[in-house]
Amino acid sequence: MRIGVPREIKPDEYRVGLTPTAVREYVARGHEVLVEHGAGAEAGYPDDAYRRAGAGLLATAHEVFADAELIIKVKEPQPAEWARLTARHILFTYLHLAPDPAQAEGLLKSGCAAIAYETVTDPAGGLPLLAPMSEVAGRIAVFSAGETLLKHNGGMGLLISGVPGVPPARVCVLGGGVVGMNAARMAAGLGAEVVIVERSIPRMRELDNMFLGRILTRYSTLDAVEEEVLKADVVIGAVLTAGAAAPKLVRREHLSQMKPGAVLVDVSIDQGGCFETSRPTTHHEPTYVVDGVVHYCVANMPGAAPRTSSEALVHATLPFGLQLADKGLEALAQNRHLAKGLNVLKGEVTHPAVAEALGKPFADPYAAWG
Repeated sequence: MRIGVPREIKPDEYRVGLTPTAVREYVARGHEVLVEHGAGAEAGYPDDAYRRAGAGLLATAHEVFADAELIIKVKEPQPAEWARLTARHILFTYLHLAPDPAQAEGLLKSGCAAIAYETVTDPAGGLPLLAPMSEVAGRIAVFSAGETLLKHNGGMGLLISGVPGVPPARVCVLGGGVVGMNAARMAAGLGAEVVIVERSIPRMRELDNMFLGRILTRYSTLDAVEEEVLKADVVIGAVLTAGAAAPKLVRREHLSQMKPGAVLVDVSIDQGGCFETSRPTTHHEPTYVVDGVVHYCVANMPGAAPRTSSEALVHATLPFGLQLADKGLEALAQNRHLAKGLNVLKGEVTHPAVAEALGKPFADPYAAWG
């Protein structure tokens, strides 16, 4: 199969869909890999590294899409990329379609098969292709919160770690999954006072054992969320429902009751955000203020560490990508966990949570394959 790797064109996105090491794996299996000129440069992978790995270099994204059958990316396709997709393409990337009906319509119109990293599952019920970026985002969220708390960045002028005799920041993490656990780990490591609000009692037990009492856990109720948000100096939104829009846990009316200069970091922004006042921002303009509360809602936080993020992502996606390259869509019939990643096929929505979020009919993918 011909695999295409276009350069990412979303603002401030420097990751790449395949590293040279991964390219070598595809080539060794007999596949042809076509990489757009400069696709990996910002992540530290020059074109020569791809040539040495056996890839062909093409000058433009148009050529990559025209020649390849399997397109491997990082971020959701942008409008210029929707127009290049056709019914012969398999797209393998992050999609986050629930809050993005325009992208969904573009993919439906193309007729392509679109497989979303974020809804592929594993035998334990986890999301193995979302996990590595959740780890990076959770850790970056704390560094970003610490910077944003500083006065010159719009925050209240608080050092997240405190100093002897002066208390540290109180960090409230909404959600105890991969993002939340990594955020709590970093915040606690910096010396912050940390509380995780979580609705799974077994998960709270795991977190309590993991952190040996270093953090607090609270069962997620409306009262608990409100109480912790109002006490917090930093709130990190880390909730996820696979394929669906994120629930709005912090309402506009909460902001006026929060501490002036408090910071909200919405890691759930790719799925629409878990704060009512969230809207996507970029690394170049990461924050805005609503009712005295600073919002950090960068939609591609891991893009700030493209070398680490690209390697971590490719390690997770490679086994699935090789299955698609070897067998095409037949790989989905043979791997039910990979099949969970199929969001769009032949102009129909094939993931139930995505269909519900978009108000579209759900099409059983097995029936659609015909």
